[in-house]
Amino acid sequence: MFELTRRRSRWILAVFAVTALVMGMLSSTLFDKVLGGGYIDPGSESTQAADILRDRFGQAAPNLVLLVQTGKSVDEPESASAAKELAEKLKKEPGVAGVASYWTDGKLPALRGADGTKGLIVASILGSEAEVDQRVGGLAERFGGKHGAVEVRVGGYAMLLHETVQQSATDAAAGESIAFPITLVALVLVFGSLVAASLPLVVALITVLITMGALSLIAAATELAATATNVATLLGLGLAIDYSLLIISRYRDELASGARPSDAVAATMRSAGRTVAFSAVTVAVALSGLLFFPLLAVRSMGYAGLVVAAIAAVVSLTVLPAILLLVGTRIDKGRLWKRKRDNTGDGSWHRLAVFVMRRPIPIGLTVAALLLLLGTPFLGVKLGFPDERSLPETMAGRQIAEIVQREFAVTEQNGVFAVLPDSAGGVDEYARKLAQVDHVRRVDAVTGSYAHGGLLVEPGPQHTRFGAEKAAYLSIVPDSTDPAVLDEVAADVRTVRAPSRVLFGGVAAANADAIDTVLSTLPWALGFVVIVMMIVLFMLTGSVVLPVLAIVLSVLSLTATFGALVWIFQDGHLSGLLDFTVTGDLPPTVPVMLFGAAFGLAMDYQVFLLSRIFEEYERTGKNAPAVAVGLERIGRIVTAAAVLISLVFLGFLASDITFMKAFGIGLPLAVLVDATLVRGFLLPAAMKVLGDWNWYAPEPLRRLHDRFGLEEGPSLPVRDDDDWRQPARV
Repeated sequence: MFELTRRRSRWILAVFAVTALVMGMLSSTLFDKVLGGGYIDPGSESTQAADILRDRFGQAAPNLVLLVQTGKSVDEPESASAAKELAEKLKKEPGVAGVASYWTDGKLPALRGADGTKGLIVASILGSEAEVDQRVGGLAERFGGKHGAVEVRVGGYAMLLHETVQQSATDAAAGESIAFPITLVALVLVFGSLVAASLPLVVALITVLITMGALSLIAAATELAATATNVATLLGLGLAIDYSLLIISRYRDELASGARPSDAVAATMRSAGRTVAFSAVTVAVALSGLLFFPLLAVRSMGYAGLVVAAIAAVVSLTVLPAILLLVGTRIDKGRLWKRKRDNTGDGSWHRLAVFVMRRPIPIGLTVAALLLLLGTPFLGVKLGFPDERSLPETMAGRQIAEIVQREFAVTEQNGVFAVLPDSAGGVDEYARKLAQVDHVRRVDAVTGSYAHGGLLVEPGPQHTRFGAEKAAYLSIVPDSTDPAVLDEVAADVRTVRAPSRVLFGGVAAANADAIDTVLSTLPWALGFVVIVMMIVLFMLTGSVVLPVLAIVLSVLSLTATFGALVWIFQDGHLSGLLDFTVTGDLPPTVPVMLFGAAFGLAMDYQVFLLSRIFEEYERTGKNAPAVAVGLERIGRIVTAAAVLISLVFLGFLASDITFMKAFGIGLPLAVLVDATLVRGFLLPAAMKVLGDWNWYAPEPLRRLHDRFGLEEGPSLPVRDDDDWRQPARV
């Protein structure tokens, strides 16, 4: 690979420049293809219920709300005429069913605002999430705005998801605009040279453009959630900078040791280059675990993670070496100050390692206890899916949802529906039982509406009916819009005995199903990631012990992050500073997706460190010196990489979507804890206690590693390690 890069460096740069431009132009249509939802399990009971409701009855749960503002009384003739015309027009729209309004359905009091100047038109948009998202955008354009004597604002669950896509596009641009300049300043501080500092950003820009274009192609072939685009953008930027930092630092060290530029690049690719390749594999493995989850939002991040890890590695291993060959010794052009050799440093990491290894057990136990203590808030986690409160207060969908909750008594759009696909009778009695469930206002059945207490009301235009194939469905209307009450109703109605097979649907039921799916899928995803990660780390270290240690330490590094997620975003601490609305719960997709990204990055740095420690152990055969010298030589780079990628991830805080802000807190915290407390204290402590057992492997596995494993020959001057407690002088 290097020989091709050396002979065709200009050609490689031209190809990637053109590819980046083409993919960048292709990505301009990305946000027209992605979806705002992705939190529904397509194989769940609630999805089956929704499919039967759509296919057999031509109905769906209400997901579209037109807030009609009259400025006068809703009963004023001119306003009423305009509103009635809108409702009739909406009924004729393809893919729209169940249209109800204050003006066309017997003046239902629930659809009349408390002040008498507002009314609602409620409807259901039929189809899959993708179809609903496409239809609601067109409906918003046609029905929103001024219509004669009334002003119409479009809201509902479908509109919330649609606006999430638009917000994601804005957030992605805002995150990049913040991350790039801050990162450039940080790179100048790290390298002390304008040329060296600019190269990682060149690699990052090419990576992000190609990644966004690749996601556009994926979105054209399959469904893709909008949140994946934000994560892919900043993760691609961060990984490209991390990999560039490692390669450039090693290249400068090779130059400083007297190597010619071409030899320095060759040596760098044999060492740091192979480390980058293994690092990309670890990130990809960690994020590929997200593909086990059927929820589109989670699975989309898995797709994005695999793509961005591969592209960041390929660009770093082709474009960057080609640039280095052309730049040569001018890598330090624009030097602002004389730098210290990256491999020597001031010995601070060496001294820290020596200090820890003199007292490994008390120091290790203290740091581990601290991390576990910081993680204790996660024991009180409450899972729930995001609603309108996770979106900015300026967004129309949220404003309308809050107006409906505050000024209207309508709760139908928050209800649960029950589908009996093989009904053989007994539906009315079943409806009466459901009406006795706490917080159920009424149950609409075939013969009437059963209120809490058993009162029978004559069926109205919105009441359900039997299907042609002996199927039936019931609409269970709650008496509150409180999310906790809705969850309670969705759980309690499942306990009522039905006369035949019953399937429950609706937003609350779908959320409960999705949470169950996440929890049941988690062990399989974790098992896959752990097994594959152990294989990858074995190929790196030749040890069966270090992979286990690496995984345990990486998981431990996430405890503080998960504790912070609950403390901040569930319990509401720092909500004023971070500008979000407290909901009292945490979306289950957030810790799952955050674990995938943060665990991948933790293993990424693990590869950086272990590859250098393994290099020293191969040379000296001594465990403690290898740990101390390896940490000294790579510690500064890992710290710089952690700080840089943390600055990049702070771009998530620019998002106005609450659960995206969680990435802006969670990922930097996970990275910094891993690069300091875990790698600075727990790793040397654990490796000192284990001693030579760190490097143990059965003989057959050792032979396997000798043939296929990663081996980095030392290209820097060696030293006498008889007194490894002194800082290295290279």
